[in-house]
Amino acid sequence: MDLSVVIPLYNEEESLTELHAWIDRVTAENKISREIIFIDDGSTDSSWKVIAELSQKDPNTKGIRFRRNHGKSAALNVGFKETTGKVVITMDADLQDSPDEIPALMALITEEGHDLVSGWKKKRYDPITKTVPTKLFNWAARKVSGIYLHDFNCGLKAYANEVVHNIEVHGEMHRYIPILAKNAGFRKITEKEVQHRKRKFGTTKFGWERFVNGYLDLITLSFVSRFSKRPMHFFGLYGSLVFIIGFFSALSIGILKLYRLKAGMSTILITNNPWFYISLSCMMIGTTLFVTGFLAELIVRTSSKKELYTVSEKLNLDA
Repeated sequence: MDLSVVIPLYNEEESLTELHAWIDRVTAENKISREIIFIDDGSTDSSWKVIAELSQKDPNTKGIRFRRNHGKSAALNVGFKETTGKVVITMDADLQDSPDEIPALMALITEEGHDLVSGWKKKRYDPITKTVPTKLFNWAARKVSGIYLHDFNCGLKAYANEVVHNIEVHGEMHRYIPILAKNAGFRKITEKEVQHRKRKFGTTKFGWERFVNGYLDLITLSFVSRFSKRPMHFFGLYGSLVFIIGFFSALSIGILKLYRLKAGMSTILITNNPWFYISLSCMMIGTTLFVTGFLAELIVRTSSKKELYTVSEKLNLDA
């Protein structure tokens, strides 16, 4: 199989037939053997019915259905596990991503040897309330990750098959797949300018909260990518530093108290000195951080990954 097209969706019944036909036409014209994997993320409309009809007509059209909405990351994670194509392309189901981009994206993987190609929608048909936060988000992602892409959140991406089978996409981390790929050891990451089309059916499923969540997830990913396998290096280091500062501060207060008493100078009770309580707080915080790191280290070494989402139905896929 040359190509796997992974399409997560939520309530996109109007666009699915047209999207399927478009992908089919492009791949047929370019003699590309392909499979299409639709992941229905708990749609409440007739999206699954449309997918079932398409899969009956085309055995290389596959479907996965969640019992409830779990989000784009979960949908992509499940879809990636089912791919068999040498190249994997993801795109949104709302027809804003053009399947005409498929041959050029594939060429960057198969001919130029890139691991991941991210789409760049240089010209967008979105309101300013969406484009400005997106620019800020992409700037922050570039600074944190060191990957200089213009559009991290573009749904149209191409991957070498080994990439998608060596990353785990959970939570809201679909925005940061290039960073996940880099952390997994795939360094040949580039971008390609792609067409952004106006939405033809329905309305966007994302609101302002995605930008807030995006920045929080970026901070989380930055921390996890550096310390997920060695949390003690973070909590233990800073916990020890804070404890030492608190300990020597308290010690200096005690020594100063003894010195003033020996010298016959007036002094106050240690418990009346506000710096004593600051020192004591530092020691407590330092101890807490150190213990947190120790427990996190135990959890990392003993925990096993568990999928928290459930698939209710599959089409044209092995059970």
